[in-house]
Amino acid sequence: MIKKLVVFTAIVSAPVVAFAADNVGGCGWGSKLMAGNQGIAPQVLAVTTNGTFGNQTFGISSGTSGCTQDGVVHSNWKTAKFIGGNMNRLAKDISVGNGETLSALSSLMNVSKEDQASFNAVLKNNFASIFTSGDVTSEVVASNIRSVLLSNETLATYAPAV
Repeated sequence: MIKKLVVFTAIVSAPVVAFAADNVGGCGWGSKLMAGNQGIAPQVLAVTTNGTFGNQTFGISSGTSGCTQDGVVHSNWKTAKFIGGNMNRLAKDISVGNGETLSALSSLMNVSKEDQASFNAVLKNNFASIFTSGDVTSEVVASNIRSVLLSNETLATYAPAV
Protein backbone atom coordinates (compact mmCIF):
# COMPACT_ATOMS: atom_id res chain seq x y z
CA MET A 1 0.00 0.00 0.00
CA ILE A 2 2.78 2.44 0.91
CA LYS A 3 4.62 1.59 -2.30
CA LYS A 4 1.50 2.41 -4.32
CA LEU A 5 1.11 5.69 -2.44
CA VAL A 6 4.72 6.68 -3.17
CA VAL A 7 4.32 5.83 -6.87
CA PHE A 8 1.01 7.72 -7.04
CA THR A 9 2.56 10.77 -5.34
CA ALA A 10 5.52 10.73 -7.73
CA ILE A 11 3.25 10.54 -10.77
CA VAL A 12 0.96 13.30 -9.54
CA SER A 13 3.88 15.50 -8.48
CA ALA A 14 5.93 15.11 -11.68
CA PRO A 15 4.08 17.78 -13.66
CA VAL A 16 4.16 20.14 -10.71
CA VAL A 17 7.88 19.67 -10.15
CA ALA A 18 8.53 20.19 -13.86
CA PHE A 19 7.20 23.73 -13.49
CA ALA A 20 9.72 24.39 -10.70
CA ALA A 21 12.56 24.77 -13.18
CA ASP A 22 12.42 28.57 -13.05
CA ASN A 23 12.97 28.81 -9.28
CA VAL A 24 10.06 29.25 -6.91
CA GLY A 25 7.33 29.53 -9.51
CA GLY A 26 7.62 33.27 -10.06
CA CYS A 27 4.29 34.25 -8.52
CA GLY A 28 1.35 32.88 -6.57
CA TRP A 29 0.81 32.14 -2.88
CA GLY A 30 3.55 29.52 -2.79
CA SER A 31 6.10 31.97 -4.14
CA LYS A 32 5.03 34.62 -1.64
CA LEU A 33 5.14 32.09 1.19
CA MET A 34 8.64 30.92 0.24
CA ALA A 35 10.04 34.35 -0.74
CA GLY A 36 13.68 34.71 0.28
CA ASN A 37 14.24 31.00 0.86
CA GLN A 38 16.71 29.02 -1.23
CA GLY A 39 17.13 25.38 -2.07
CA ILE A 40 15.10 22.53 -3.44
CA ALA A 41 12.63 22.22 -0.56
CA PRO A 42 11.31 25.81 -0.72
CA GLN A 43 11.03 25.58 -4.52
CA VAL A 44 9.08 22.34 -4.35
CA LEU A 45 6.86 23.69 -1.56
CA ALA A 46 6.17 26.91 -3.51
CA VAL A 47 5.30 25.10 -6.72
CA THR A 48 3.27 22.46 -4.88
CA THR A 49 1.29 25.17 -3.07
CA ASN A 50 0.68 27.00 -6.34
CA GLY A 51 -0.31 23.78 -8.11
CA THR A 52 -2.47 22.42 -5.32
CA PHE A 53 -4.55 25.54 -4.90
CA GLY A 54 -4.44 26.68 -8.54
CA ASN A 55 -3.66 30.19 -7.38
CA GLN A 56 -0.82 30.86 -9.83
CA THR A 57 -3.14 30.40 -12.80
CA PHE A 58 -5.73 32.62 -11.12
CA GLY A 59 -3.04 35.16 -10.24
CA ILE A 60 -1.82 35.37 -13.83
CA SER A 61 -5.38 35.70 -15.12
CA SER A 62 -6.33 38.37 -12.59
CA GLY A 63 -2.97 40.10 -12.10
CA THR A 64 -2.93 39.29 -8.37
CA SER A 65 -0.68 37.30 -5.98
CA GLY A 66 2.45 38.93 -7.40
CA CYS A 67 1.64 37.80 -10.95
CA THR A 68 1.58 40.09 -13.97
CA GLN A 69 -0.29 40.05 -17.23
CA ASP A 70 2.48 41.61 -19.31
CA GLY A 71 2.78 38.49 -21.47
CA VAL A 72 6.55 38.30 -21.03
CA VAL A 73 8.08 35.03 -19.92
CA HIS A 74 11.46 35.81 -18.42
CA SER A 75 14.34 33.35 -18.63
CA ASN A 76 16.05 34.02 -15.33
CA TRP A 77 18.24 30.93 -15.49
CA LYS A 78 19.81 32.18 -18.74
CA THR A 79 20.51 35.56 -17.16
CA ALA A 80 22.02 33.96 -14.04
CA LYS A 81 24.14 31.61 -16.14
CA PHE A 82 25.33 34.51 -18.31
CA ILE A 83 26.32 36.56 -15.25
CA GLY A 84 28.14 33.57 -13.76
CA GLY A 85 30.16 32.97 -16.90
CA ASN A 86 31.01 36.63 -17.51
CA MET A 87 31.58 38.14 -14.06
CA ASN A 88 34.92 39.86 -14.73
CA ARG A 89 33.95 41.29 -18.11
CA LEU A 90 30.54 42.34 -16.78
CA ALA A 91 32.13 44.10 -13.80
CA LYS A 92 34.46 45.99 -16.14
CA ASP A 93 31.61 46.99 -18.48
CA ILE A 94 29.31 48.08 -15.66
CA SER A 95 32.12 50.12 -14.09
CA VAL A 96 32.49 52.18 -17.29
CA GLY A 97 28.80 52.11 -18.26
CA ASN A 98 29.12 50.38 -21.62
CA GLY A 99 30.64 47.44 -23.40
CA GLU A 100 29.83 44.23 -25.20
CA THR A 101 29.06 42.17 -22.09
CA LEU A 102 26.77 44.83 -20.63
CA SER A 103 25.03 45.10 -23.99
CA ALA A 104 24.58 41.32 -24.09
CA LEU A 105 23.13 41.35 -20.55
CA SER A 106 20.63 44.07 -21.43
CA SER A 107 19.64 42.13 -24.54
CA LEU A 108 19.15 38.98 -22.49
CA MET A 109 16.99 40.96 -20.08
CA ASN A 110 14.93 42.39 -22.99
CA VAL A 111 15.85 46.01 -22.25
CA SER A 112 14.38 48.17 -25.01
CA LYS A 113 16.64 50.39 -27.12
CA GLU A 114 14.94 53.44 -25.59
CA ASP A 115 15.95 52.33 -22.07
CA GLN A 116 19.46 51.10 -22.94
CA ALA A 117 21.30 54.31 -21.98
CA SER A 118 19.40 54.59 -18.71
CA PHE A 119 20.03 50.88 -17.95
CA ASN A 120 23.77 51.33 -18.49
CA ALA A 121 23.93 54.55 -16.44
CA VAL A 122 21.92 53.18 -13.51
CA LEU A 123 24.08 50.06 -13.28
CA LYS A 124 27.26 52.15 -13.55
CA ASN A 125 26.09 54.54 -10.82
CA ASN A 126 25.30 51.57 -8.58
CA PHE A 127 28.43 49.53 -9.31
CA ALA A 128 29.43 49.36 -5.63
CA SER A 129 25.95 48.10 -4.71
CA ILE A 130 26.12 45.38 -7.38
CA PHE A 131 29.70 44.15 -6.92
CA THR A 132 29.87 44.40 -3.14
CA SER A 133 33.23 42.62 -2.75
CA GLY A 134 36.03 41.06 -4.74
CA ASP A 135 34.71 37.56 -4.15
CA VAL A 136 31.00 38.25 -4.70
CA THR A 137 29.06 35.35 -6.24
CA SER A 138 27.07 35.53 -9.45
CA GLU A 139 23.89 34.87 -7.47
CA VAL A 140 24.53 37.93 -5.32
CA VAL A 141 25.37 40.04 -8.38
CA ALA A 142 22.11 38.95 -10.07
CA SER A 143 20.15 39.74 -6.90
CA ASN A 144 21.87 43.12 -6.56
CA ILE A 145 21.14 44.01 -10.19
CA ARG A 146 17.51 43.13 -9.53
CA SER A 147 17.42 45.39 -6.47
CA VAL A 148 19.00 48.27 -8.38
CA LEU A 149 16.53 47.91 -11.25
CA LEU A 150 13.56 47.68 -8.87
CA SER A 151 14.60 50.98 -7.27
CA ASN A 152 14.25 52.73 -10.65
CA GLU A 153 10.68 53.36 -11.77
CA THR A 154 11.48 53.09 -15.48
CA LEU A 155 13.76 50.05 -15.24
CA ALA A 156 11.80 48.07 -12.63
CA THR A 157 9.97 46.16 -15.37
CA TYR A 158 13.29 44.61 -16.43
CA ALA A 159 14.13 43.28 -12.96
CA PRO A 160 14.30 39.49 -13.13
CA ALA A 161 12.05 37.62 -10.77
CA VAL A 162 13.73 35.84 -7.91
